[in-house]
Amino acid sequence: MATSINQRQSPAFGVLMVVLIIMAIGPIGMMIATSLKLDVDIMSSTSSLLFMPTMQNYETVLCNVLWYEPEHLDYCDPTFGRALKSSLIIALVSTFFTLVLGTMAAYALVRFRFMGRGVISLTTLLMRMVPPAVLLVPVFGILTFDFCIGDDCLAGTYSGIILVYVAMNLPFVIWILQSFIVQVPVQLEEAARMDGANPFQVFYLVVLPLIKPGLAAASIFTFRIAWNEFLLANALLDRNTRTVPVTIVNSLTGYDTDWGVIMATGTLLAVPPIIFTFVASKQIITGMTAGAVKG
Repeated sequence: MATSINQRQSPAFGVLMVVLIIMAIGPIGMMIATSLKLDVDIMSSTSSLLFMPTMQNYETVLCNVLWYEPEHLDYCDPTFGRALKSSLIIALVSTFFTLVLGTMAAYALVRFRFMGRGVISLTTLLMRMVPPAVLLVPVFGILTFDFCIGDDCLAGTYSGIILVYVAMNLPFVIWILQSFIVQVPVQLEEAARMDGANPFQVFYLVVLPLIKPGLAAASIFTFRIAWNEFLLANALLDRNTRTVPVTIVNSLTGYDTDWGVIMATGTLLAVPPIIFTFVASKQIITGMTAGAVKG
């Protein structure tokens, strides 16, 4: 049966798959190749895949964090290095707080019985359906005029954008973790209580280890949103706290655009999500195979 199906496949299917792969990988390969070129090679009319690779663009981006001073630089511009630091701080901290709050809220909605539980669960999911662009103006006004102590406001600070990202991603995290917590047998929690465990010990020592796949999936979603988000970050952050996507867009001008540095920044922008996804995916696989029994 399998042989007959393979024989009926048209060669056009293989050609289509190759085209799709090229369309997916081509831009990434071009970005990496351009990041390894000098400006003279990038702007040259004879520019091709045959060139002498250089790490100067990466040295320019990371000049303020390197342990040595790049020889080709007369002045180290810390803009891109500072943006990478800001992106890491905002993405990691917002992911942490979103998971902490989302896990406890999801557990309460699943295990506790109270009036309006179903309405609250549905409302959290409906809140996630609101486009961020709709919330841009009111959020900007709240952080600029309402959340202030004296002349210091949350607009332009790490705390402000982290608070926004936590509020934006929390509904989805609650919704996705509910489906995992429901699958945890209540008998395990009851057995832990009979052994003398208090509610916090039951939650942290019994429930959390069993929902690792859900935590990993939620963390991947939250981290990638916070890492790549542009609209809110562009409006709420200042020059000292801007993230990488905002810095890249602001560096595109009609007069002097350093494409090598921009492509190097874009390549570095893609590395942390890949590493984070790889680490979190291992937790998904571990959680899925933890209960497997050899027959």
